[in-house]
Amino acid sequence: MIPNYPTNTAVVCHDAGAANIIIYGLLKTGRSDWHAYMTGPAEKIWISVFPDIALYDSLDSVLEGVELLLTGTGWASDIEYDARSLAIANNIRTIAVIDHWVNYLERFVRNGKMVWPDEFWLTDDYAMTIAENIFPAEKIYKVANYYLTNQLENIGQKQELSSSPELLYVLEPVRSNWGKETQGEFQALDYFIACFPLLNLPVETVICLRLHPSEALDKYDDWVAAHPSFNMKIDDSINITEALKRASWVVGCESFALVLALMAGRKVYCTLPPWAPNCRLPHRELINLGDIAK
Repeated sequence: MIPNYPTNTAVVCHDAGAANIIIYGLLKTGRSDWHAYMTGPAEKIWISVFPDIALYDSLDSVLEGVELLLTGTGWASDIEYDARSLAIANNIRTIAVIDHWVNYLERFVRNGKMVWPDEFWLTDDYAMTIAENIFPAEKIYKVANYYLTNQLENIGQKQELSSSPELLYVLEPVRSNWGKETQGEFQALDYFIACFPLLNLPVETVICLRLHPSEALDKYDDWVAAHPSFNMKIDDSINITEALKRASWVVGCESFALVLALMAGRKVYCTLPPWAPNCRLPHRELINLGDIAK
């Protein structure tokens, strides 16, 4: 079911996850009367999907005269939190889309202040179960994920192994060093390399490292250079769909792309090392490298 949005609906996003869900949901309505304010990765997504709908240049302007605010719930920026706070202060109904399976409470806190929307929207049963243990039941709604549907259609079925099979490593900032000197994402990479022989993959397998949208393009260059014995490269696919089309195996920490890969029929591994917290993705098909190493 496609939600029936008011004509004067404002949309505010920064992080890519919820932005994709929201924007592809709006696209499904066939309408083009949205009031949108986008920053960061969300701005690029908006322009690619709605090139003819100009973005507003501030929260004050995008919220002027609207009935409903629809936002993401990322933590790479405060803009979505600020938009909800401003909307609530102006008696505007608010909806927040949660795109993942972790840190639900933390998404709505800044500087110790909790700001909840009128409704929490989630897109699968795993997320609903988590939300039901945190938020009031009457505020929780399950909605369709048209972005996921679109991605799965574009990825297609798993292809036969080529002469140069690919393993896709979906990178992401971990934001913790787990009590060590090295950032978590590099510890996970090191653990993956240590466990790589246990996967028994073809010797000609190419390891493709796909950067997170928030990461600098040269972030992993030194790490790659320090491992010359591996057939490794930085993935330059135009989007995650193109990268997953070629991949026979997918690895990473807790990225949404791992779930997308599972649903596309790929074999997927979590690279969090044994000394890190357990993977918070609830999907049973996900294989932990630590279990193989045991």
